[in-house]
Amino acid sequence: MNTNSNDPSKKVTLSTNLEKSQWRKHLVHERQNMVDHEDRSLWLQRVLRVWLVDRPDAVIGAYWPIKGEFDVLPALFRWQEAGREADAVDAIVSRRIALPVINREDKTLSFLAWYPGCPMEEDAYGIPKPTGTEEVTPTLLFVPCVGYGPGGYRLGYGGGFYDRTLAQLTPRPYTVGLGFVNAFLPELTPEPHDVALDAILNDNGVVWPMTIPGMSQY
Repeated sequence: MNTNSNDPSKKVTLSTNLEKSQWRKHLVHERQNMVDHEDRSLWLQRVLRVWLVDRPDAVIGAYWPIKGEFDVLPALFRWQEAGREADAVDAIVSRRIALPVINREDKTLSFLAWYPGCPMEEDAYGIPKPTGTEEVTPTLLFVPCVGYGPGGYRLGYGGGFYDRTLAQLTPRPYTVGLGFVNAFLPELTPEPHDVALDAILNDNGVVWPMTIPGMSQY
């Protein structure tokens, strides 16, 4: 049986997959070795805290940072604490933070409530996850970006967990990609199954969609 294909669409897919694999390797290595990682993380924390001010969400989904990813949890803990202070005055709904847990059967994600000091265990990929806490449904979901490109498209690790999860969640949460400035990939093009993120933030500010007059994109 001849395994060589003359189908140009398949050749394009193979080329795209190879490019993405190379981008992932390069960007993760670069991220893990950034000499100003701490400074850039602080800048992104500030961007995130300002961006969250007018959000009405009571449950936010996040992630446990790996491979040099931006750590979103400190900013979310401050967001949660601010909600507790407001709760004493205005009786608003308590704010909750959730972390993803991989469902082995269908390779989608569910979200369990997280708080500092809650019981944790490692999943099959060695990533810490809450254990024994309540399953919740986030209305806002922060997604880590290995890279990101024009139009709000994200380069992940290639597992497809977020794509499968978002295809099933009803209503779909508002999705926000988080990454550093050097993760921008101008050549990144979406595949037919890709869905754009609703917003992307980096250490310079909001980069998708562009809503701030006078700010240069990326």
